[in-house]
Amino acid sequence: MTEAAFLSDIKWNADGLVPAIAQDARSGRILMMAWMNREALALTAANMRAVYWSRSRKQLWYKGETSGHAQIVSEIRLDCDGDVVVLQVEQQGGIACHTGRESCFYRVLRDGTWHTVDAVRKSPEDIYGA
Repeated sequence: MTEAAFLSDIKWNADGLVPAIAQDARSGRILMMAWMNREALALTAANMRAVYWSRSRKQLWYKGETSGHAQIVSEIRLDCDGDVVVLQVEQQGGIACHTGRESCFYRVLRDGTWHTVDAVRKSPEDIYGA
């Protein structure tokens, strides 16, 4: 399948983006969700390193470029509707979240209140600087 063909199978949203879920290839834990445009997905597939689209900065975001916490991709999956991508990754440094946690999904709803259940592994200041 050519690059154009696999990208054409994606149902891109009105902004030309698709949600991408990063999942730890070993544990199965969901690490984060981000957005990809055509270029980000093509680069990810070509290099097997996660590249996302930053909606706030309106530019490609090479995961780990600043933090050193890159994601090595072992597999890329597309859901049945063609509108969500899942990346099976090896998370470098064990930190996927900008808060310094393993996963961006560190809060659990209990009795109508969100509870933080995962500790910060490294402070954001130590990762990104002041």
